[in-house]
Amino acid sequence: MSELREDQILLGDNLGFMNEMDDESFQMIYIDPPFNTGDTQSMAKQSTVDGVKILGRTIEYSDSFRNFWAFLEPRLREAWRLLDETGTLYLHLDYREVHYAKVILDTIFGREAFLNEIIWAYDYGGKSKSRWPTKHDNILVYVKNRDKYYYNSEAVDREPYMAPGLVTPEKAERGKLPTDVWWHTIVPTNGKERTGYPTQKPEGILRRMIQASTKEGDWVMDFFAGSGTTGAVAKKLGRHYVMIDESIDAKTIMDERLKDDSTSPS
Repeated sequence: MSELREDQILLGDNLGFMNEMDDESFQMIYIDPPFNTGDTQSMAKQSTVDGVKILGRTIEYSDSFRNFWAFLEPRLREAWRLLDETGTLYLHLDYREVHYAKVILDTIFGREAFLNEIIWAYDYGGKSKSRWPTKHDNILVYVKNRDKYYYNSEAVDREPYMAPGLVTPEKAERGKLPTDVWWHTIVPTNGKERTGYPTQKPEGILRRMIQASTKEGDWVMDFFAGSGTTGAVAKKLGRHYVMIDESIDAKTIMDERLKDDSTSPS
């Protein structure tokens, strides 16, 4: 694949596309791969006609792998190769596989390249009465080079203090920087972000990552792109993107979502 010159949405096997890309092509890579839940993920596709939201056919994909890490590990190795020296990887999983991911990424990137484990906490869906309800995902953050990576905390949107009375009025008005625990709702069923793609992630959490780890004009890649949230946020923030997915449903959703004028840089 030649030097990146324009934003791209690619349909097909991500490993094949990645193998053709030049070294150090991306400032940031975010991936939200299947979580290996053993279930079939499904949701009715949503569209809007004359301002009215219409539910169409159901989108489904299998979230079960006989050997999950034989599938994912070579893709993580390619991600390391494709990251710029100043770049950052965000790997989004949950409790089922995140511990194995940490060991593998320590091997690929080096233990010194581990930056954070972000906990994305939310409160939505069923409540188990047989155990503590599971209401968070894990996002592992690794950098290509611990001595050179780019991180700009001042670019990140601030959030309200949980106890504003304990800080000065000036601090309370400014808000605080997010920590490694992010309280953020999922995409609401009837929210304006909702595309109808299963496991769609909210723009708010991608916004924090892209603000912190990239500059305007940088390249961002998501090779399990799904509904295209990474590309939509990158476009709004004036970054370039490459989105890859093997699902024609995902490609169709991304084509529609990313052509919308509302996702232009602001």
